[in-house]
Amino acid sequence: MLNTIYRRACNASLAGPVRFARLLMINLLLATGLLVSGCAITPETIVKQPMTARAAVAPPAAANNGAIFNVAAYRPLFEDRRPRFVGDIVTVNITENTNATKAGGSSGSKDGKASDAITSLFGHPVPKASFGATAANSYADKAASNSSNVFTGTITATVTEVLPNGFLVISGEKQVSFDKGTEFVRFSGIVNPDTITLGNFVASTTVADARIEYRTNSKIDAAGVASMFARFFLSMVPL
Repeated sequence: MLNTIYRRACNASLAGPVRFARLLMINLLLATGLLVSGCAITPETIVKQPMTARAAVAPPAAANNGAIFNVAAYRPLFEDRRPRFVGDIVTVNITENTNATKAGGSSGSKDGKASDAITSLFGHPVPKASFGATAANSYADKAASNSSNVFTGTITATVTEVLPNGFLVISGEKQVSFDKGTEFVRFSGIVNPDTITLGNFVASTTVADARIEYRTNSKIDAAGVASMFARFFLSMVPL
């Protein structure tokens, strides 16, 4: 498509300056398009752990079945089904809500006044003359900064490591693709098994060393830059 536009522009029978400006605009747009297409890569991540882990293969147990007891089908009656081994999964409810406000101000003022009078000059009396001057200086400045972030969602992560104290290191990634763009949701942290609720859910606010991110490889920002270039060069080319 871009090659076709380029050939048509080169073969157009336009005046010298107009043709030069048109060719310059198309060349720059082609370069911008190549730059934009080269930026469609998987975004970097702040999560520095593997996104998942497979459970270790347990050695086969020798069959020791009885009339009622079956080794392969045995499940403890009061077994806690919460994750506790590498490869188990846990669902994280992301409920992050942070707010920060900062304000500052300063002010100052300074006033000055001077007056003088002349009654004689070189020993000769002169009509009385007086002079006066006043000056005032003041300033005031204020500054305020506000930040608010809300991130909600759900992601299921995998236990990648079990620490000596029984805490679970979890990590997970979820990718959702819309048309030509892909959304990446990544999470990692350390979970206390006591905070895992029924159904293997845990709140992100109870996860230590949490790394939560939402990234995208869509070209929305790059398309905006290309649009600005197009408007600029089109405004320079005569109709």
